[in-house]
Formats: sequence, C-alpha cells, structure tokens
Amino acid sequence: MTQQTLDAFQVIADPSRRQILKLLSKKSLTINALAENFDMSRPAVSKHINIMERAGFVSIQGIGRERHCLLKQDGFNELQKWINYFDNFWQSKLQKLQLLLDKKAQS
Repeated sequence: MTQQTLDAFQVIADPSRRQILKLLSKKSLTINALAENFDMSRPAVSKHINIMERAGFVSIQGIGRERHCLLKQDGFNELQKWINYFDNFWQSKLQKLQLLLDKKAQS
C-alpha cells in the first residue's frame, strides 16, 4: 500500500493541526499532553499527528514509554518555497513599476 503524499497546505488547512504546530513550537509534547489542549479524543489527536508526521511537519520520538512530538522543518520548507515564489513575483513587478515611475519623473 503506497502512502499518499500530502500537500503542506492541506495539512495546515485544519485549525486543530495549526494549533498543534503552535503548541509544539514552544516545546515537545507527548500525544497525551497535546490531547489535553483539545476537545477531541486522544486517537483523534494521534491521527492529526500522523498526518503531520507524513507531511514532514512533526517527528515522533519514543522516550521510555511515551511518544514525544517535535517540530520538523521539512513541511515548513515546502510552504516557504511557495511563499518565496510569490515574494519574487511581486518584487519583480514592483521593481518594474519603480523603473517606469522613475522614467516618468525624468520626462
């Protein structure tokens, strides 16, 4: 069975997953500790974590009997590449506009 590749934007589209990412940005947490922050079951939180793990946003590290969730950079890199593309697009447009305005001011 092949695992479906997840789009980074599909992953962060869910408000619960965005909140999990914010919580993990402060410190690593167990799935149980994460579940305490939500009005959903531990298995539901675990399902969200698994989705984020497959997409490269989270890694799970076993420490003793507990599974600790940590942020991972891969998923964020995909988002950053997409954002950078449009940053470059708009920067180019603004530079062309600036050149046009400079020529107009010199006339």
